[in-house]
This record gives sequence, C-alpha cells and structure tokens, in this order.
Amino acid sequence: MCGIVGLVSNAPVNQLIYDALLLLQHRGQDAAGIVTQQDRKFFMHKAKGMVRDVFRTRNMRSLPGNFGLGQVRYPTAGNAYSDEEAQPFYVNAPFGIVLVHNGNLTNAQALKAELFSSDHRHINTESDSEVLLNVLAHEIDKTTRGLPLYPADVFAAVRQVHLRVRGSYAVIALIAGHGVLAFRDPFGIRPLCLGRSEGAVMVASESVALEGTGHQLERNLDPGEAVFIDLQGRVHAQQCAEQPVLKPCIFEFVYLARPDSVMDGISVYQARLNLGAALAKRVVSSVPPSEIDVVIPIPESSRPSAAQLAQLLGLPYREGFVKNRYVGRTFIMPGQAVRKKSVRQKLNAIASEFKGRNVLLVDDSIVRGTTSREIVQMAREAGARKVYLASAAPPVRYPNVYGIDMPTSAELVAHDRDIEEIRQIIGCDALIYQDVDAMKRAIGSINPKVQGFDASCFDGVYVTGDISLADIDRLNANRVAQDEAQDDTSRLALPNHED
Repeated sequence: MCGIVGLVSNAPVNQLIYDALLLLQHRGQDAAGIVTQQDRKFFMHKAKGMVRDVFRTRNMRSLPGNFGLGQVRYPTAGNAYSDEEAQPFYVNAPFGIVLVHNGNLTNAQALKAELFSSDHRHINTESDSEVLLNVLAHEIDKTTRGLPLYPADVFAAVRQVHLRVRGSYAVIALIAGHGVLAFRDPFGIRPLCLGRSEGAVMVASESVALEGTGHQLERNLDPGEAVFIDLQGRVHAQQCAEQPVLKPCIFEFVYLARPDSVMDGISVYQARLNLGAALAKRVVSSVPPSEIDVVIPIPESSRPSAAQLAQLLGLPYREGFVKNRYVGRTFIMPGQAVRKKSVRQKLNAIASEFKGRNVLLVDDSIVRGTTSREIVQMAREAGARKVYLASAAPPVRYPNVYGIDMPTSAELVAHDRDIEEIRQIIGCDALIYQDVDAMKRAIGSINPKVQGFDASCFDGVYVTGDISLADIDRLNANRVAQDEAQDDTSRLALPNHED
C-alpha cells in the first residue's frame, strides 16, 4: 500500500504534487519522493520520512517543471529500511523514464532473472518497483526500436507488461519529452483514478488527492487499462489486458483508504456504514444489546461502522479514546516492538466513559492482535465492568501478497485459531467478528458493477490464481528477517530496557 500521483499541467507542478502527497500520507509513512521534468531533464528529490520532513523550501525550489509525479512509500517488498528504495525510480533508456508503483509483484524474482539473462538489464536494489520499471522500459524499447514514441507504442508496451508481470500494480510513469503514463493491473487490485482542472490532468491513488488539490474526479481507471497524457494535456486511453476483471482489494474499504475517497464507484464512508449495519446483526446474535451500556470506536477508521451499529441497536455512541495525531498508524509501523510500544503513546482512554460500564469496542479489523489486547487492557484499567470487542472485518487468517503488511501466518492472531482462542489472547469478555460473505455484500451492493473483491487475507482466495503456500513463504522470508532486525534496533533504543 503506497500512495502515488502524476500530473501534467500548463503551470509548475511541484506544489500540487506535494499537496497531493500530504493527502495520501495515510498510505505510506516510510519515505516520500517527487520528480519533475523541465526541458527534457528530470529533477528529483526523495528520502525516508514523512512528506513534511522530506521536502523543505530548498528542495521544492529544485523541482521545476510542468510535469511530474510523486509517491509516499509503505514498504511491503524489497528492503524496508533502505534509503535507496524510496521512489521514484529512474532508468535512462529508452527516452528516460521515472516510475512510481503501488502494489506488490508476486513473480518479481523470476522477472529479475529474466531481465538479467534475456533483457540485459541491471537491477540495483531488492525493490519489485525497480523490476517493474525495467520490464516497462524494455517493452517500450522493443516497441519503438529507436523510432519516435507514440501513444500506440506505449499501449503495445503495456500489453506486454501485463503478459509478463503478476501481482498487484497501479503504476504512474513519466517518459521524458513525451508525457505521463498510468496503468492498472488486470484485476484492479490497487486503486487509481483520473481527474482534471483548468489546464491540468492528474492521476492518483485516491479521489481525495484530486479533490483536495482542486481537480474534479472524472473516473477510475479500469483494470488493465492504460492512460497516456501527452505534454499538451491530451488524454489517450486503451484497454491493454486480454481478460480484465474488476476485483479491488476489499481491505482498502475496510481500513486503508480515507473515508472521503470514492474508489471504483464505491464511497469508502458508505462502505464502512454498511459494514456497521452488517456487524450490528452479528452483535445481536452474540451479546444482548441490553447488556451493553455504550458503543466506543477505536480511532479512527472504525468510527462510521461504530456509529451505524450504535444507531441501529439504539445504544449510546461515545468517544472513549483520544488519539495522538503525531504518532503514526501502528498497523503500518515496521517491527513488532515498535508497534507494541506505540499503542499507549497513540491512544489515551477517557476514564469517565468506561467507569462502571459494559462497553462494546468497535474496531475496523484485527490483524496481529497486539493493539486490540492493549486497548482492551486500557479499557479495564479505566474502570470498565465488561469489555466486548467487535470487528467490522472478518478474522484475518491468511497472509496478503498484494501490498498489505500481513507477511506471515505466525503474526496473524486468527491464523489456525477459533474465536474463543482469539478472545482469550485479546482478553475481552466477548469477541464478535464480521462474516466474510456479509462483508462482501455490504460493500459490493454500493456498486453492482464491481465483479468481486480480492479478500485473500480473509478467505484465502488469491485472485491472480498463481499463489501457493510455498510462494507465500518465499515472498515473505525477507520481511521476517527485516522485522526481527528492526525489533532488535528498537529494543536497543528503548530506555531502561532489560533483557
């Protein structure tokens, strides 16, 4: 899960791209980068950190030009802690191409071997995005064969990319002297949309990045579709996949996306309201509403679901936790030690909302269980008589390979455990989960044109059809080692630590 944006304008784009990345900051907090083009020359700045920390006035002044792209990174492949893997990535031939990517390639290692042995291209990092860039560059080179580049050539190259690449990918690339290319994988797993303003065309991961920078959302890119925006702002589009089918990642609607975004014709806010309505039915069958004094959301993604659930059950809705907005989202923090340490830094309980009450806590999802266990304990320490916990999403039982940080089965609290075992680990008095089919109906009903979802972390069905247990072990072996290394570093940094 990363946030990406590309822009073609008749005015300088550096500030607009910066503003769009701020609006996409929730999609990645590890690194940020911007590249612009002026007179066929690229100007780039990228580094680890949040957008506001990476870009200073001097950096912005060094990014001239009316065309550009940017990314906020959340690492799920490659070396999560390497400065070198901040995006955009650049290759000088053909033409000069820079690229940003949101997603995860499931055949990156095989492609890397092909690039070395057959395509004679060198990959300098462990990033699958650099692999994707070089596959695209190779296919553009084959298509043009030294001749000028036209939109038809770009689309022919993307068709070949779709045939070679597996996994999830939303891509924006800037081709020097020609324009901005954007395309989406044949399943549309990761989001990408297009919008316009007077004199500018923007593509971005979420509609909020368009609307927040003065652009009007025009449409989402179809799965497998490629859009090429030339330097005059003309938009060329073509379907480049043989059998595209729209199956977006359902976790975008559950947790990842901002509630004010609309993706693939589905309002994220409405999706979360619907999840709350479906969850209310599950709660009634597990805990009589008469035994619940108050409904309290766990900030922030769960608020719409919790509010809808409380209204339908006729229960008071209260804010019982105050969130420190200057601490990052624990779900996307690298390293288990960092996640555990940050929970109480991030949330503080309002004791008066808990004391002497039976509380129903509502969360958007439960992944590792670390945060849930800490929050249940906080509610008890604040004086709650009983603590019930409801999840607007079903149990997360399977690893995700398409760009969400759920790397190994061992880290998932629901893997190979029944609900009672999970409840005991988390320490709540009752644990209520959403149903998988109910979740799909609740979100899919908003736009019947959506043909299904990638819900692999819930149901174990990988929509690309090329994933085995061996593949999952291979794809995530490096991430386990990296998290362990980060945990060691984090422990050394903790004051008064005792082994």
